[in-house]
Amino acid sequence: MSRPHCPRCTRPLNHCLCALIAQVDSRTRLLILQHPSEVKHALNTARLAALGLRNAELVVGERFDDLAARLAQPGYRPCLLFPDAQAVPLAEFAGQQQAQPLLLVVPDGTWRKARKLLHCNPLLETLPRVSLPAGLSSRYRLRKAPMAGALSTLEAIVVALDIIEAPQRFDALLQPFEALIDGQIAAMGEETFRRNHAERGE
Repeated sequence: MSRPHCPRCTRPLNHCLCALIAQVDSRTRLLILQHPSEVKHALNTARLAALGLRNAELVVGERFDDLAARLAQPGYRPCLLFPDAQAVPLAEFAGQQQAQPLLLVVPDGTWRKARKLLHCNPLLETLPRVSLPAGLSSRYRLRKAPMAGALSTLEAIVVALDIIEAPQRFDALLQPFEALIDGQIAAMGEETFRRNHAERGE
């Protein structure tokens, strides 16, 4: 028999994170496009981001037939957070036309699934691409990052908002993420964590 889960944060009721989810305002609008494979992921940090940001929307799917309408937000300048050779540093892009707030489109999935989202939704290919600074490291201490600078979706959103809306900070969004990690470490035991993760520097 499965354990009852919170309908909001989707965590087991005895590990509900809702009390830690801040309600944060941002000038930037977030459109998070989540691949269906991420919905039942143990972390699902994109959902935590959408719950914590008042000006955010989370949409699940592979093909988004109404994407044009979602991107046509009056008064917003859309861009795609996707690091590649064509991407402009986010700080540089945000510094242009500062009177117009950004609509930041964030694909949520593995790199392969994120690329599939772009392939299935050609309109995404037409958006200016922006990237985060190099040298960032994830707070997720239980898994080795697939590549240098790889962050969870929530961490990437926090870094992006810190850049776009400086000096405002968005660290409050990370509270449930940190609690989730601490809970996983506690469940496996501190000794096991140190042996399998901390001592290897992962």
